[in-house]
Amino acid sequence: MTVDVGAWTVPRPLLRLNDHGALEPPSSGEWTPRLDVSVVIPAHGGQERLDLTLASLTAQTYPSSLTQVVVVDDGSDPPLRLPDLRPDNTVLVPSGPGGWGPGHAVRSGIAVADGAVLLRLDADMVAFRDHVESQMRWHHLADYVVVIGGLRFVEHGPGGPGPEEVAAAVREGTAQGLFGDGEEMEWLVESYRRTGRLRRAGHTAYRNFIGATNSMGRDLYRRSGGSDPELVLGEDTHLAYRLARQGAVFLPDPDSGSLHLGLPQMQRRREEGFRYRAPFVGNRLPLTADRERITGRSWQVPMVDVVMEIGDVPSALVADTVDRLLGGTTTDLRITLVADRPWEGRGDGLPALRAYLESDPRTRFRTSPPEPDLDVPFVLWTRPGFAFAPDAVGEMLRQARLTKAGLVRAAMPRGGPEGPRLERLSSFARARHLAEGDADVDRLVDEVAGVRWMDGTSLLDPEEDVEEPEEREGAEEWRTRLEETEREAASWRSCADRWKRRHRWLTGTGTGRRVLRALG
Repeated sequence: MTVDVGAWTVPRPLLRLNDHGALEPPSSGEWTPRLDVSVVIPAHGGQERLDLTLASLTAQTYPSSLTQVVVVDDGSDPPLRLPDLRPDNTVLVPSGPGGWGPGHAVRSGIAVADGAVLLRLDADMVAFRDHVESQMRWHHLADYVVVIGGLRFVEHGPGGPGPEEVAAAVREGTAQGLFGDGEEMEWLVESYRRTGRLRRAGHTAYRNFIGATNSMGRDLYRRSGGSDPELVLGEDTHLAYRLARQGAVFLPDPDSGSLHLGLPQMQRRREEGFRYRAPFVGNRLPLTADRERITGRSWQVPMVDVVMEIGDVPSALVADTVDRLLGGTTTDLRITLVADRPWEGRGDGLPALRAYLESDPRTRFRTSPPEPDLDVPFVLWTRPGFAFAPDAVGEMLRQARLTKAGLVRAAMPRGGPEGPRLERLSSFARARHLAEGDADVDRLVDEVAGVRWMDGTSLLDPEEDVEEPEEREGAEEWRTRLEETEREAASWRSCADRWKRRHRWLTGTGTGRRVLRALG
């Protein structure tokens, strides 16, 4: 199902970090929907609760002509069926071959879904009448948001309300009276309070994503690659992580209310679930507290991809630089050496260089820079020849974490602005998504997350890279110039922020619009 929206396209406002405060959605019922949505419901057994979920979806305020419902039967025995009381455009499909579990079922459903927006809903939910509409408001404001629906957990057992009663209560706005107030997830409520509904959550906002009710644009999902098909549990966490790597902004929508019938699996079997999830999910998520505490080993997905274009630099110098990086305190990295000629060439030093390094599984050899890995959070670009200190990579990572910067650049005493640069994949993905024409991506990264300049001498081994007095003076000059540039950039950003606030007031408030009309 598609909808022709003519010349209208979803806006792409520039949002910094995870601050979604500039987005002001209309009240439910006071706007014109344009986007179609596919509600994807993975299900395994539980026919009675699925019937209630579908009944609640018959009473939604979002236009039925723009809504598709895809129920995915993940190997139920007996097989699930569609009840008579269901939304008009509802289909039931089997989970695809080659896997099982919620993540696999969701991917199977998305494969046949038609909507421009994908809304995932558990099969044991009662969605309030504006549940879909409330989330869809945000997707009409920005095409790279991930909306987290609101939900409360209620007790549910035999003899409860039937589908007709649920549909009527949802339509009348009294569904909560059928099941009681229920309980919220305390950790999530506290996180929302502490971060201002995730506006101050920065790069860790994705950790608040929940699988029971959420939505995102189809194109954003496609770019993320979805969750790893090998994951049976924890696939929602992995999907959120991948969406974040693509520059997504995560925002909670408490107005998108719903009831979860019974406790989720991870609360009923918390310890067992954690033991299973930890090794499989943790191996794929570098940005976790556990990963950052464990040193001296490598993982399935590294924290940093180092890319080094070697050009005509002597092999001995390349090997020395690589040895320093591999032997540093940050072992959770992968190094790709990029040559401008075949690595197997005769009469060249490349075969010997490769033979020296390739026994370390953290090294790769290419003739062109690799495409960004969907899962690796940082890419470090550097040239060979720097006498890196053991903690060089760790120091650049610390600067990125402390400042939340999307780009950390080091001014080297002999390298000028061509020193190492650490790129945060999520910030660059968002900048490229927002870029138009020949836009300066680094400038956009500065706007969405910030650029941090640092003195590159702190990355060098002082015993190996002793500078002459004039070289130290050059580094001081670089620091002075960088400080002046940062002050000037901060001044311009402050000025731009004032104008943005004025524009939002003039165009987004009734008083402001009246002022504009008076001036016009």
